[in-house]
Order: sequence, then structure tokens, then C-alpha cells
Amino acid sequence: MSVVAAKVLSVDEVVGYSFRLRPGRTAEVALLAEWHRCRFLWNEAVHQQKSGNRPTFCSLSKLLTETRARNAWLREGSQVAQQQMLRTYAQAHEQSFTVKGRRRPKFKTRRTAQLSLEYTQRGFSIKNGQLVLAKGVRMPVVWSRELPSAPTSVRVTRDSLGHWYASFVVRRAVKGAPDAEGSIGVDWGVITTATTTDSSFDLPYLGHRARTTAELARSQRKMSRRRRAKPGPQSRGYKRAARTTAKLHKKSARQAQHDSRIWAKRVVDKHELIAVEDFKPTFLAKSTMARKASDAAIGAAKRELIERGVRAGRRVVLVQPAYTSMTCSSCFARAKHQLGLADRTFRCHGCGYINGRDRNAAKVILAVAERGHTRVDDVRQSDHLPLTGGSVAV
Repeated sequence: MSVVAAKVLSVDEVVGYSFRLRPGRTAEVALLAEWHRCRFLWNEAVHQQKSGNRPTFCSLSKLLTETRARNAWLREGSQVAQQQMLRTYAQAHEQSFTVKGRRRPKFKTRRTAQLSLEYTQRGFSIKNGQLVLAKGVRMPVVWSRELPSAPTSVRVTRDSLGHWYASFVVRRAVKGAPDAEGSIGVDWGVITTATTTDSSFDLPYLGHRARTTAELARSQRKMSRRRRAKPGPQSRGYKRAARTTAKLHKKSARQAQHDSRIWAKRVVDKHELIAVEDFKPTFLAKSTMARKASDAAIGAAKRELIERGVRAGRRVVLVQPAYTSMTCSSCFARAKHQLGLADRTFRCHGCGYINGRDRNAAKVILAVAERGHTRVDDVRQSDHLPLTGGSVAV
């Protein structure tokens, strides 16, 4: 398989291509040792910051040169990875002053910090389908697709399950989104994850985590039995049970993410205007629907739809969810009483319109967005006109 295309494409965007790594025992030990060196440098930079200095990349580079000259343990590692770690710290430190709400970098602990190593072009290469890092570290790569161009940098990471990944930064030509003229409204829910104005674009609740409930309960009971009450490290049996539980959670999350990506692409390819309910599902975590709401992954589907829509140049409008379920999409009259969760059918006493509760809310969301608003209260009842397919009124 040809890993890198022979011809470099004309550059329009910079993206990251992620692949699974299969490092052997020797490579894994080398990567962990390199990570501890980089983590040591990061913590030294944080110490400089807490001492009253404002570290920059230039000053940190001088500090790295002096420290490597005194410490043979640092010289055993790659200078490229260590410099990139300090560069990342300097950028994070500068953003803490310029970006509102951004906190200053903190110490990276051995237990909680996620392993992440970055290498530039002079610190890695691809030979015979393997990723070769500085100091001769070789790892097979699971090439699931071809790279569109030669990578300019790579970031090696390890997740909570111990799986290794490589994210290559490459350049590729931007493919224009297909022409579309339609419009669609999206209402989020638990029974149906996404209800739209067109039933053919609904995202049903697939229940990936529900199908593994029995297996997940067994592994969690096993964790509970093997957990030590006394302080100190847990047993190997507990760690194996915890790893099995984490695998089940991650498998369900990946399946939900895959379904959300396919659904979002279908919606974005066919519609120019996408009206999305700005729903925040955090309160569901404290309700009786917490488990099903978590399995539905409303937040992930919403984020995927918005990102794809913006990237494709579509008009994405976020509509506040207030009163969308109580407003009639036909005459825009508001119900006198609040609908309970058990009421799944909307009935308008003014015009006699009857439709599903979520379907009616999706049409209301689209009507609000078509008139250039983001709230139901901003649309007057006299200004409401019957929906016409594909037209956008502002």
C-alpha cells in the first residue's frame, strides 16, 4: 500500500489523520521514558512561572540547553520532542493572558496526565509502513487510509485503555460541498435522538450501550468485589475488570459517534439552511432518563452537525429551546398550559393542528430560523406564514 501520495496536492487546509499504532515492548518502554523526560521539562517550566518569571519559548529553549548539558538522562531522549513540549507550554501560557477564561498551565502528574509527544519533520520518518521516531523507535502503523500529502508533524498519544495512536498533520485540497437548496429543523430528544422536519432525516435512538447492559453490569460487579477498601494500589484483578468496563464504554461511544457522523453528513449535503435546537442535555444527568440520555449522545450529534455545517459553508442557526414544544407550527399560537413529558402529541386548540410533539417543535425551530431569529418570542404571530419548502424568509 502506498502510504504517502507521490504528488503533493495544492494546499487549501491543514488537517490531522489519526491511525492506530502497534508498538512492541521495547518501543513502548522508550516512549514512556521520553514522556517522563518531557513531563519533567513541563513541570520545570511551571515552576519557573510560579517563581514569578514569565517564561517564553526563547527562554525555555535556553533552559533546555543548559539542563541537557548538565543531565545525561535528558540527553538520552529526543531534543525535538522536548522542544515541542516547551513550545506547547509557551503557547498555552500566552493564551492564558489573551483568551478569556483560559487557565494557566498546571503540573503534569504521573497518574492523571495524558501521554502526548509531538515530533516535527526532523524527528520522524515513515519507512516500510512503519513510523520511525528519533532515537530509533519503530512502530507498525495500521494504515486505514492513504495520506493525501507528506506529513509535516506527528503527535503520538496513548488513551486511558493503553491504546497508542499517531495523528499526522497533512495538507489536502478542499472539496466543495454539493449544491443544496433545502432547509431543515432539528429537535433533540431521548426516544428519537434527532427529530427533523423531514422524517427521512431523523436520527433514531439506536441504544448501543443498552445492548451491552448485562455485560457492563457483570464487569462493574466484578470491579466492586475486587476493590480494596484499604488505601493503596489496587490489585491486578481489579485493574483487569476496570479495563474491561472501560472498553465497553468506549465501544458504545465510538458506535454513537460513527452514527452521528453519517447522519450529519446526510443532513449537511442536502440542506442549505440548518436550524438546530440549542439544547444542553446536562440537566438530564440528574433525571430518571440519565442512562438513556447518555446513550443517545445528544451533545456529540449536535456538535458533529454544527461543525460539518460550518465547514461546508451552510447557514447554521441555533434556536433557543424555550417554548418550541408549546408553540403551534401552523398558526404560531402558544399553548396555555405546559406539556408534560408523557404528552407526545401536540394539539392546537386555535387552528386544530395535530402532529407529533417533536415534529411540531422541529417545524417551529425552522420557522424561527427562516425569519432570521433565534427565539420563538422574537417572531410575532401575525408575521408567521405557512412554511414553503426551501424558501428562506428574513
